[in-house]
Amino acid sequence: MEEIDRRIVTLLARDGRMSFTDLARETGLSVSAVHQRVRRLEKRGVVRGYAAIIDHEAVGLPLTAFVSIKPIDPAAPDDAPERLAHLTAIEACHSVAGDESYILKVRVGSPTALEDLLQQIRASANVSTRTTVVLSTPYEHRAPEVAPEAVVGPDARA
Repeated sequence: MEEIDRRIVTLLARDGRMSFTDLARETGLSVSAVHQRVRRLEKRGVVRGYAAIIDHEAVGLPLTAFVSIKPIDPAAPDDAPERLAHLTAIEACHSVAGDESYILKVRVGSPTALEDLLQQIRASANVSTRTTVVLSTPYEHRAPEVAPEAVVGPDARA
């Protein structure tokens, strides 16, 4: 990935709503050149989308927890992500190395809602759970440092 593309990715990661005019000013390129580069980064899958960052407390989901899951039957198919996809309180599902198979990031409205969600997770995926409740989040959604040697996307070229 070229240095200028890394700069564009870094800027967009910090502010996905940054205008092409502002991107051009920050990179020293023309607006049309920035537009072309952003479209190319999107087409290559480097920039996969743009999202709003929500205040979860303001929308009634103040409780965040990480739920580690492990299959009750180790010989069972590894299909927990598919079995849990219908549970919208699960914000993220990460396959991990270690004792557990996956770690889920969940957001709910209350401890009772978390208890209900844990029951649904166990029943839907036939797993045991271990839960860590988040007390506070000093930072989240940090922009990554895009390394010079980064090769990103299915057909990325250096």
